[in-house]
Amino acid sequence: MDYTKKTDVRQKSLILLNDDVNDFDYVIDCLVLVCSHTPIQAEQSVVITHYRGRCVIKEGSFLDLLNLKKDLTLYGLDLEIR
Repeated sequence: MDYTKKTDVRQKSLILLNDDVNDFDYVIDCLVLVCSHTPIQAEQSVVITHYRGRCVIKEGSFLDLLNLKKDLTLYGLDLEIR
């Protein structure tokens, strides 16, 4: 018998969307606090989001990303999972 379990876990992306409400420093602080980004990594994500309208900030399983999305949404950030 083969006891190895194959799971089809597709990686998803958590995407930060640009908004006109939150300032750079606030979003950077949120990414550092909730996503454990370094300040430089968070700053780069915020700049990319500002100029391109969106940026992938985390990749992983849908459930892990859903929890991060819920937390960041409480802080007023706009996100989507794809």
